[in-house]
Amino acid sequence: MTSARPAATGAPGYAETMPCEPESARRARLLVSVALHTWGIGELAEDGQQIVAELFNNTINHTRRSAARVVVTRPTDSLVRIGVADNCREAPGVGSPGHDSEEGRGLILVEALSWRWGYDRKPSGKVVWAELKHRPHAEALSAGTADAGEELVDDRRSPHE
Repeated sequence: MTSARPAATGAPGYAETMPCEPESARRARLLVSVALHTWGIGELAEDGQQIVAELFNNTINHTRRSAARVVVTRPTDSLVRIGVADNCREAPGVGSPGHDSEEGRGLILVEALSWRWGYDRKPSGKVVWAELKHRPHAEALSAGTADAGEELVDDRRSPHE
């Protein structure tokens, strides 16, 4: 007799479909926080929570859909991808708000907090995502001991490069 055993495939991740309501943004932030702390990279939680809140709120404000799916994956040890999927095919765009405007800064903030961000079109809509880089402990230690004269390099990439 042969028995089947479950086996993990692909990148580890968490996902939840939520109604497009302002109250769901709190659930989205909690999902991101739990994932990052479970993976032992809780130092990314604050940025991750802000990113998912902005992406989720954009879905609520711009797509007029009833539900969205929040996905948090870890494709590599040093990379976390946070995405919000909806069934709207309209591409997201960075706003250019006026100085007194209280809206239009969501993707500007996502761009500032993330290593890179972008979107993927799907047959049933799109996924808007942002990636955070995690420096493993050994890499962070060696970077902390760099010579004072050594130049630091920002290796963030825009999705359009």
